[in-house]
Amino acid sequence: MADARAASEDCGCAPTLGERRALWPSSKVTRRSAMTVGALSAIALTVFGVSSGTQSARAEPGYPSWDDVQRAKANEAAKGAEITRIQGLIQSLTQRAAAAEQAARAAGDEFFAAQQAYFEAVDRADTLQAQADEQAGIADESARKAGQVATQLYRSGGDQAALELFLSDSAHGADDLLSRLGSLDKLLEYNRTVADRAAAARNSAQALSDQAKSARDERDRLQKIAEEKMVKAQQASDAAQAALEEKQNNLATLQAQLAALKDTTSATVAGYQKGEQVRKAREAAEAEARRKAAEEAAKNHNSGGGGGGGSGGSGSGAWRRPSSGRITSYYGRRNVQCSNSYCASRDHGGIDIANGCGVPIYAAHSGTVDYVGYNGGYGNYTRIQHGGGIATGYGHQARFAVRWGQYVSAGQVIGYAGNTGNSFGCHLHFEVYVNGGRIDPYPFMVARGAI
Repeated sequence: MADARAASEDCGCAPTLGERRALWPSSKVTRRSAMTVGALSAIALTVFGVSSGTQSARAEPGYPSWDDVQRAKANEAAKGAEITRIQGLIQSLTQRAAAAEQAARAAGDEFFAAQQAYFEAVDRADTLQAQADEQAGIADESARKAGQVATQLYRSGGDQAALELFLSDSAHGADDLLSRLGSLDKLLEYNRTVADRAAAARNSAQALSDQAKSARDERDRLQKIAEEKMVKAQQASDAAQAALEEKQNNLATLQAQLAALKDTTSATVAGYQKGEQVRKAREAAEAEARRKAAEEAAKNHNSGGGGGGGSGGSGSGAWRRPSSGRITSYYGRRNVQCSNSYCASRDHGGIDIANGCGVPIYAAHSGTVDYVGYNGGYGNYTRIQHGGGIATGYGHQARFAVRWGQYVSAGQVIGYAGNTGNSFGCHLHFEVYVNGGRIDPYPFMVARGAI
């Protein structure tokens, strides 16, 4: 890997060490950066009309308690006012959650567009540099050939000596002399052609190098834009998640309280409260079951278990297969598949691993989550920074199991396979990034024993 990295730096197609420090975020989330993004997230929550913490319908100010509901039932006027109040709270929760989700999707779409533009700029800079290197190689080879001819012509020292050497054995006749002179003329003409080719290749190499430099400058500009869009998308995603959690934590209770106030039968508030307790207990049990299932899946993953066409636990320990299942689409050019709303890209930036909906997705390597949220065509997307300029991306998730800034271990469950974004069925879209640019994940993971 070190050799490959050094080669990429020698060709000038990868960012320099200084560029990486300035442009590519470190995998370490410092206290200062975490506080900065945390503050920005708090601002985003305010902008989207969501408080930074979720509220309980039982204890927090602004939401009615069951005691409030019990007292309101004893008075028709109070009951009517409480019904209106709760209906307003339900409407507000629903609207705020929907608005925050819409804003998160818009920000995620902008991040996706900026990220793809950056990837294209990386490819263009790399292609131009490769072409420049090729022309430089042609120039060097042509110059070498011209030098060989010149050496043959002048090895005896000087034009006159070379000419005498060339003609020294030409006394056999005029025809032989003319033949030798013709050969000399062809040799000189060949040498001029080779020299011209070397000069043209050198000029082409210089022009392409200049274009590659401009392309790298554009690449770096687009990278900054993509990173800015990512921060905004993360803020919007955090705001949407907070609004959703506030809605989930309060909506069912508010609806139960509303039903209790409107109830004209013998059913009591205590009965609704008991129903709420049963519901919360059921949700807690389901959450615990999911947690245990994820732990079991992670245990199988780490011990070599898996199925559906591939072992989810393959790998040396440092790197792990990100999902069980078979690879259904590889990196690079592919046939275009279309639906009624969109067509898949012809250039595939990763590999697709399919094994059904809800299958656990694992961190391919240890690192820090620097994005988790909606990301345009990727749908629900997570990116993990592993250090050394290497990162991995996980698209089309049904739901997440990690948060921004969280440190994860290799093989840890980070989400579950889904069909979000531009997708034709539940699967994981997996990408690998080196110094910000996408590379083919398959040979990269094979080299690390993870696929």
